[in-house]
Amino acid sequence: MTRVRRLVLAVSMMLALVILDQATKEIAIHTLKGHAPIAFPKGWAPNDLFRFQFATNTGAFLSLFSTLDDSIRAWLLIGLNSVILVAVGAILVARHTLSFGVTTALAWILSGGVGNLIDRMFRGGEVVDFMNMGIGVGTWSLRTGIFNVADLAIVGGLVLLVLLELFAPAPGKEEKAPAEKKR
Repeated sequence: MTRVRRLVLAVSMMLALVILDQATKEIAIHTLKGHAPIAFPKGWAPNDLFRFQFATNTGAFLSLFSTLDDSIRAWLLIGLNSVILVAVGAILVARHTLSFGVTTALAWILSGGVGNLIDRMFRGGEVVDFMNMGIGVGTWSLRTGIFNVADLAIVGGLVLLVLLELFAPAPGKEEKAPAEKKR
C-alpha cells in the first residue's frame, strides 16, 4: 500500500470514527442524562447484557487518575495523551511501509484518543461515557466500566495490533510472492 493510499485510508477511518464518537456522545447527553439506564434485553435487569446509561469520567480507563489534582490530571490526560497521539500519528506518516492491518489499528487508536481528547478539552476535563456490558446469574453480576465509541476504537486498535503480532509470520518465514511469468 502506498503512503498516500495509507494516509487517505487512515484519515478517512479517523474522521468517520471521531464523528461517530462525538455524535453518539451528543445523543447520550440529550437522551440519557438525568434518566434511568436503558437495559437490553428487556426483563433481564439487573443482569442485562447491555445497558445505555449516562456518565462522565474525569479520569482515564476505569476512572484511573480521577482523584488527582485538576492541574496534574489535565497535564497528564491532555498533555501526555497529546504527545502520545502525535507519536502514533508520526508513525503513520513517517513509515514507508505499513500493512493494512497496522494502518487500521493505528487509525482506530488515534481516532479514539482524539475523540476523548476533544471531550477533555471542550467538556471541562470530562469524557462522556454511555455504554455498559455485563453478565450475571441471580444476584451475582460482572459488569464492564462505562465506555464510549472512542474507548471501543482504542481497545479495538490495541487488540488488532496484538493479534497481528501474534499471527505474524516468523522472521525469515514470510511467504514469497510467486515469481512473475516472463512473456
